[in-house]
Amino acid sequence: MTKCTFHTYALKSMSPPAGPQWQDLLSTGKAKVISTIQPPHWNGVWHPDPKVQWIIPLKGTWFVEAMDGTRVEMGPGDISLGEDQLSRPDGAGHKGHLAGNVGDGPVTLLVVQLENEAPTAGQPCRFQ
Repeated sequence: MTKCTFHTYALKSMSPPAGPQWQDLLSTGKAKVISTIQPPHWNGVWHPDPKVQWIIPLKGTWFVEAMDGTRVEMGPGDISLGEDQLSRPDGAGHKGHLAGNVGDGPVTLLVVQLENEAPTAGQPCRFQ
C-alpha cells in the first residue's frame, strides 16, 4: 500500500457565487455512494474489492491488510482507494485484501464505487 497525496488543486468556486476553495477533481462519471455500518468485531475475510472504490471511515477504526502483509489502520480523516480486482491467489489461497474493525465498536464507512473505472495494477497514486 502506498500513501498518496492529492496535489493538483485549483482555487475556484464549486457553485458561484460561493467563495473559491481549493479543489482537486479526482474522477468524473457514474458512481454508487454507500453508507455502511460494520457491526462490532466485523471481519471481512480475504476478498477483492467489488469495484474500484474509495473507502472513507466516518466513525471508528477500520483496518485493511494487503497480500504482501502490509496492514494499515484508518479512522475519520483517512481515505483508501481499493482496486485489487486483478490480484491473484497467493500460496495460502488469499486473494484481494483482509479487512475488519479495530476495537470493540461498530465502524461506519462511506464507500464510493466508481461504476465505469477499470482497475489497474502497479499504479499507486494514479488519482492525482
